[in-house]
Amino acid sequence: MRGVNADSQRVLTHTRVLSRLAVPAGVLAAVAGAFAYVAAVDPNEPGHYPVCPLLRYTGLYCPGCGGLRSAHAFVHGDVTVALHANAVAVLGYLGFAVLWTVWVVRAARGRPMRVDLGPPHLWTLGTLLLVFTVVRNLPFGGWLHP
Repeated sequence: MRGVNADSQRVLTHTRVLSRLAVPAGVLAAVAGAFAYVAAVDPNEPGHYPVCPLLRYTGLYCPGCGGLRSAHAFVHGDVTVALHANAVAVLGYLGFAVLWTVWVVRAARGRPMRVDLGPPHLWTLGTLLLVFTVVRNLPFGGWLHP
């Protein structure tokens, strides 16, 4: 009888771990699906994706301009082209990978994932994106154009 309870406990523990990993697995599946689509449908070919409205109407590159080309190059292993298309996006891909890994480890251990970004963090992130946007639209920031 003792072995039955230990086996039941082991199955219950595995079920709990798998249920805690369901949401991170779903998020990874969604992101992998998006990257697979961008890998298959080349954003360098016109007509597949909408044009950035800011670029279309003002001629200015937003912080996201070149993100799809960056993702396409990144998935195909061309990191240099990905960085040239949108360096901030590549940092975002890597940041997502780190945060997702931490999330999975914490979920497997039964701990909640907490990302406490206070105002200083958000202001710093916003400032960095603004500087990136301004620099990539100045004459000497041409190397940051997608």
